[in-house]
Amino acid sequence: MYDEGTALADRTAVNGVLMTMDDSTGANIDHEPLDRTDAHPASSAPDSSPFLDPLPPVDATTATGIAAAVQQGSVTAEQMVRDALDRIHARDRKVNAFSVVRTEAALAEARALADRPDLDMLPLAGVPVVVKNNVDVAGEVTRAGSLAGDGLPAAGDHPVVRRLRAAGAVVVGLTSVPELGLWGVTDSTEGITRSPWNQRFSAGGSSGGSGAAVGAGMVTLAHGNDGLGSVRIPAACCGVVGLKPGRGLVPAEVGVDSWGGMTENGVLATTVADAALMLSVLADRAALADLEQPPTLRIGLATAPPLALGRVDRAWTTAADRAAAAAARAGHTIGVSELPYQGATFALMLRWVANAAREAAAVPYPEMLQPRTRTHVALGKLALRSGLVRAAQVDRIEARLLDYFERYDVVVTPTLATAPPRAGRWHRRPWLANVVANVSYSPFTPLWNLVGWPAISVPTGLHPRTGMPLAAQLAGPPGSESTLLRLAAQIESTLPWRRTCP
Repeated sequence: MYDEGTALADRTAVNGVLMTMDDSTGANIDHEPLDRTDAHPASSAPDSSPFLDPLPPVDATTATGIAAAVQQGSVTAEQMVRDALDRIHARDRKVNAFSVVRTEAALAEARALADRPDLDMLPLAGVPVVVKNNVDVAGEVTRAGSLAGDGLPAAGDHPVVRRLRAAGAVVVGLTSVPELGLWGVTDSTEGITRSPWNQRFSAGGSSGGSGAAVGAGMVTLAHGNDGLGSVRIPAACCGVVGLKPGRGLVPAEVGVDSWGGMTENGVLATTVADAALMLSVLADRAALADLEQPPTLRIGLATAPPLALGRVDRAWTTAADRAAAAAARAGHTIGVSELPYQGATFALMLRWVANAAREAAAVPYPEMLQPRTRTHVALGKLALRSGLVRAAQVDRIEARLLDYFERYDVVVTPTLATAPPRAGRWHRRPWLANVVANVSYSPFTPLWNLVGWPAISVPTGLHPRTGMPLAAQLAGPPGSESTLLRLAAQIESTLPWRRTCP
């Protein structure tokens, strides 16, 4: 795990020995492998985490293990679902990950799987999964963390839910979400969602419930969606892998016009292999589950914050350094660089409020929205009326990024800049307090939503003071999901992480 000595060693390595590609010349420089003493203790074996309950003699701590066991008949889907439900009922009171637990419905669906003639071919056979409560699950109310909806059960499944079920997964519950998915912390009138690693801190947002459910070991896989970092942020807060695919790979249709093309449905998991497997199902592309070694990559390391006055905790800078060091040990070339963030913050703020205004226009009872949300919506209406939201803003930013990726295949940044906000009733606090808290701790994730490119967050250790997870973000140009997953798998093998909170 993270400590000051190895942190300083990694920073020195990245700035010295691991500078294997000069930013201006692109020349490769030979380097010696780093000492492995900075690696995390591995915990991939089923019995390695004291947090997990005794389970059948199969690898029931990963989705790939559960699916293989169900396919082979070693266990039944009902057993796996019942085990997951038992963990949810035992653990969720501490983190408040769930808005709905589908106990009887999930068990019935698991029993029905036994009659599927293709059970041995289903990639997610019998795997318990959770779905963020802002996409439709048939028969359940899609509340999106708000009291302003119509409260009627959904008539059918969202396309991503249909794909999960067709692959053999069983939806055991719906996870907590802040109102309309707008906020980077997850809380509502129903409760506060906390990180399982340190319950004084938020699990992040807006897929905070999904992150907490996976990080606490209640399930191995979770659906989330990501409009400003809403999968990667809770993944970082809860010590798990969080993947936002690029635009168009997975059916979106979240809210109104998928937040102008900024929101994508993604994955939270404890291993890269599980994340790749679930993405292959959501995208209906089996090849995405293949994690063979990637070719040698040119990797940019960019730890400077998007805003000149922004602050980045040294431990979070080190989180990115450690990922870059692990990539260098795997044979890739690293160059310290800066991302072209110019203009991105203004464009993102405009779209954050404008998307809220569009979303609220479809709400049956807008007067029941939270005060912070109503302020956000009012500002969004003003931005839309004023014509401030323009496509050219994004075009310029994307052009600069394309120039950057002429030199690099992947960029590594910290996922967050600081620890998440303290867990609390943020929905009762003023709008400005919410905005400042959200922007301050998560400035690195939204850029990739603005341009619609893929990004993934991977754990890289624990904070020396808070005990909260640290994580690095890997991002790439359109179509690079497979490259990011394969690189993440290499980092995982070189720098393994504890997969659930002890």
